[in-house]
Amino acid sequence: MPQFTDGTLAVADDFHDRRDASDGYSRYGSYLARKASLLHDDGQPLTAAEFARAAWQIATSPIMSPGYVHIRPDLHGITVVSTTGDTRDVALRIDIPLRHAALAHRPDRRLGDWQPDPWGTGRDPYRSLWEPYGPNPGKTYLLTTATLLLPVPDHLLIEPGTAKPGWSMTIEAKSVVNELVVWANAHAHLVTDLLGEAS
Repeated sequence: MPQFTDGTLAVADDFHDRRDASDGYSRYGSYLARKASLLHDDGQPLTAAEFARAAWQIATSPIMSPGYVHIRPDLHGITVVSTTGDTRDVALRIDIPLRHAALAHRPDRRLGDWQPDPWGTGRDPYRSLWEPYGPNPGKTYLLTTATLLLPVPDHLLIEPGTAKPGWSMTIEAKSVVNELVVWANAHAHLVTDLLGEAS
């Protein structure tokens, strides 16, 4: 498992990708081949934005589990989405569960909150937060999530040179996914600011 920090929201795991590859080259490349239907538009290469969305989707759970990209466990996810209805523009959507302690005005203390993963390890500051297991039918819960939409500059995206998975597409997909990981991590301070003392 990657070591996460306040400055790391996602990690592309090339070591395990190569080590666990059934083809001896890339486990992620094998998943690209399995999900080939997501990687072309009627046999034509995708646009750069479409390729970024598909490459990220395949690189992360639940399609690839464990993923080529690992997301910090205290986040509910990082996805690549279209922005403003324009399919040419994309953003990273980062979903962050906020415990009541992170809110400026705390709600009634009787309200239930996100619960730390009961199977998490020790005092890991980035433990998963889950909905309460088997909620008490008489108890009210306030589960607050912040969504950060981080626009991705066009120059980070790659027009794929082919519509067919293979060596070339794997290199292109890894390249765009790694650019998105770097972009997310460059803005990790925004997540840290949201979590404040509750992280």
